Amino acid sequence: MITFATYFGAALAKIPECFAVWTWLRLDKSAWRLVPGALSLAAFAYLLTLAETDAAGRANAAYGGVYIVASLAWLFAVEGRAPDRWDLIGGSVCLAGAAIILFGPRSA
Repeated sequence: MITFATYFGAALAKIPECFAVWTWLRLDKSAWRLVPGALSLAAFAYLLTLAETDAAGRANAAYGGVYIVASLAWLFAVEGRAPDRWDLIGGSVCLAGAAIILFGPRSA
């Protein structure tokens, strides 16, 4: 459970960073939005190093599933758009994949 909390914390740091770039480039907002975005990126990178896994690639792969679900929560909470059933099904599949990557048996 601590591993998923680490990934969720990383997602909470990464999504605002991506949103800062999105608002700057797509919504024509100030480039100053990139400053907190850069701090958010640094927090994301640090938090991802705390994941309990033996390889960075595995940490990033498993994080991907958690990131997708957190992004759908952002869609609802910040952008005010409810995820549809396909979003929810896809997010569930991705989260299941992340769990398989993290908790699948490994040979020595």
